[in-house]
Amino acid sequence: MPHYSAADLTPYDPFENLRFGPNICFLSGQPTTATIPVFAEWLQASYQLAEREILLLDRSITTYQDLRLPLVPELHPRIEALEKEVQAAALAGPGALRALGNDKLFLWLSKMFYGIFITELFKEQDPLVKPQYPLAENAALLRKFQAFFPLLQGLRVPVEYADFVPGSIFVLEVDPAEDTIPFEYDDDLNTLVFSIKLGSAVLISTLGDIGLIGQAMRQVYADAQRPLHPAQVAEFKARVYYAAHLLAIVPDIYPRYPKPGDDKLVFDALLDDVSNVIFNPWDNFAYTQALSEMWQRWNIPLAKVREDITQPMSLLYDENSQPRTLTT
Repeated sequence: MPHYSAADLTPYDPFENLRFGPNICFLSGQPTTATIPVFAEWLQASYQLAEREILLLDRSITTYQDLRLPLVPELHPRIEALEKEVQAAALAGPGALRALGNDKLFLWLSKMFYGIFITELFKEQDPLVKPQYPLAENAALLRKFQAFFPLLQGLRVPVEYADFVPGSIFVLEVDPAEDTIPFEYDDDLNTLVFSIKLGSAVLISTLGDIGLIGQAMRQVYADAQRPLHPAQVAEFKARVYYAAHLLAIVPDIYPRYPKPGDDKLVFDALLDDVSNVIFNPWDNFAYTQALSEMWQRWNIPLAKVREDITQPMSLLYDENSQPRTLTT
């Protein structure tokens, strides 16, 4: 087992002097010219992604193979080991991905989310077209990002989360009969949500919420443990994305001071208990807007979704609130 010093088990904090840059290791802060792909090479090869284009917020275009993160060479083996585990699980299907556990999936998804987020921040320094809502000018978002960032240290050293999970991770299975898209990803940078589809598996994550959305969604997630029509997956995603929008708190993440002989970095999480409001009130009008956007592929009009605003249209549940089987 590797020996870790107190310095190794102290999280890298780039925020004090804003030490972000293309030649600064994103996990240690050390200068480096070495990089790793945001989307692993096995992903690019499996789904022919390398030259596929990605439209950024400033309307400029990059490709999957051009999205990279600076990382000192000595940390490459840890990332590569995680990628191999996820690759093997992805080949085995949704059940194997669930079996990897929340912590490993959180780190794997967080690396990609961070790579996209930081790319957008760098582009804002010299944008092709200034975004309507620049990320760097969103104080609430930067506070969420600052709380999320220390949890990336699990990519650098072993970590333990004391009595909390770092984020909410959902793994769904798509029914292949109606599924025609082998790979896709989408995100909401403002709420730290990231989703990726790998064949029949769809992974949806809310990063840095210490599992609060997972708790709120536990019954819906339990009901969704079966092959789903892609439109049902879209509805599940709409519920998660909207719940992330309603989340009213930002957890405080604290590393424990390392002691001699420690072999992992331990994090504690606290919630500000001045206010007991964890989620803002649910609003069916706003939720149905999000749901309608998720359902655009199936040409389901907003008017249909809102036909009864007190009970919005659902494909996950029938009129008796029982899980629905949808074949077409």
